[in-house]
Amino acid sequence: MVGERAIETDGPESAPARAMRADAQKNRQRILDAAADVFAARGVSVPIDLVAERAGVGVGTLYRHFPTKEALFEAIVETKVDDLARAAEAAIDEPDPDPALFGFIRQLAREASSKQDLFDALDSAGIDVKSRCAASMERMEAAMAALLARAAAAGAVRDDIDANDVLGLVVGTCHGARRMGADDAATERLIGICCQGLRRADPAP
Repeated sequence: MVGERAIETDGPESAPARAMRADAQKNRQRILDAAADVFAARGVSVPIDLVAERAGVGVGTLYRHFPTKEALFEAIVETKVDDLARAAEAAIDEPDPDPALFGFIRQLAREASSKQDLFDALDSAGIDVKSRCAASMERMEAAMAALLARAAAAGAVRDDIDANDVLGLVVGTCHGARRMGADDAATERLIGICCQGLRRADPAP
């Protein structure tokens, strides 16, 4: 009996254990999705119970994954930055460099605008988002540099700008627009103006 128990313990992980871990991952993702929706609709000051209710999990389950509200905010932002890095990398493979670059810029602007409350909450908690998301930020910056290089080579944008210029311009514009009370349409218009400024001017006749 002892030998049999040792074999069971040292063998491959059991199916129930794997299923439990898969369920935990699904719960975590449901919480993140629900939190993003709730915070976007009602602000970051909403009770955490509402997030658990939207996710269909107990409050205890939520706190096992995210022991504080700030930890939940941070996880949402980290997930979104990682998603943006993957989107920028995927855009490099698009055949036309013009819509590839500007399509990603608009996607970045939408995320920056919708998550501004989260950034503010993390900043007030003394959490440095850029350092926490350093690896994903580096990937996104590298992909943005590649998108810019392709667009510049095709004559679509100026060749005197870099990835940090664009990221700062987009995030700063979204932040300023929100502070001014601009709605989504107004913010999108401002981003359109920024995009136009990135384009290479036609040579004078």
